[in-house]
Amino acid sequence: MVATKTDKITGVAMGTGRRKSSVARVRVKAGSGNITINGKDLQTYFPNEQDQIAILQVLDAVESRDKIDVVIKASGGGTTGQAGACRMGLARALVGMDSEMFPTLRDGGFLTRDSRMKERKKCGLHGARRGTQFSKR
Repeated sequence: MVATKTDKITGVAMGTGRRKSSVARVRVKAGSGNITINGKDLQTYFPNEQDQIAILQVLDAVESRDKIDVVIKASGGGTTGQAGACRMGLARALVGMDSEMFPTLRDGGFLTRDSRMKERKKCGLHGARRGTQFSKR
């Protein structure tokens, strides 16, 4: 099962999502559909439509786009990595809020961690695998 935290008094559910080197801490509560990321709205923080869709897909899968307020603190990595982290954290927070959403979110692939990471640089090479240029003479 997914490890999430829910505050019974305020009705706020929390979830953490990670992708590449990005981390997103997501808080979810019943509301009117506001999505705030680092103090900015969704369209301002993620101007790329692909990143916006990644987050909204989770809410559309459980049909609660206009019923839930989302507050996200994202850090590290780039925009696409942060969007993926927000997507996973949002899914985990929704499961913490209502465990009946778990099968829908799991089947949609929203709870699966993308484990791909940047490969480390090796000594004697220019990058992880790129060697020096061969010189015939």
